[in-house]
Amino acid sequence: MHKKKIIAFAGSNSKQSINKKLVVLASKQLSNADVAVLDLNDFDLPLYGIDEENENGYPEAAQRFNELLNNSDGIILSLAEHNGAYSVAFKNIFDWVSRIDKLVWKNKPMLLMSTAPGGRGGASVMEIALGKFPRMGADIIANFSLPFFNDNYSETGITDKEINIEFLKGIYNFEKALQK
Repeated sequence: MHKKKIIAFAGSNSKQSINKKLVVLASKQLSNADVAVLDLNDFDLPLYGIDEENENGYPEAAQRFNELLNNSDGIILSLAEHNGAYSVAFKNIFDWVSRIDKLVWKNKPMLLMSTAPGGRGGASVMEIALGKFPRMGADIIANFSLPFFNDNYSETGITDKEINIEFLKGIYNFEKALQK
């Protein structure tokens, strides 16, 4: 069986992103996958606007990101929450790619996550994504939100046993969907 190509990234441009740490942790749990962990900082894009699109077309970075999604077998995404919604960095790339292809997520299996330092673990942004992403081609196999990141995360795993079981169950279901 060939290894599945997974695109994994955080919906953040923070160099110390806790969501990127969660994505890396999830990626390490996969047994038969080649995972490319992307950094939104590597996709330099102008702020999306219809005038920008009409005058200059689709930026190369947006086209490259779209191709990475096209060529993947699955997606792991952990969303940062800024003021109860997506970070600007994520929203911008999401907007650009949606102009190239309305089905941004290409009907690929997705493990959707979020985390935050507080007790809600990015629940507001997760709720937005769960409502929006399926209409944009996301096949959300599992979603997972990690509350109190600083208390529940270590590089070797989720420290709270019950939360870790939920995390590993989501990864298991994602891997199972990749085999179909």
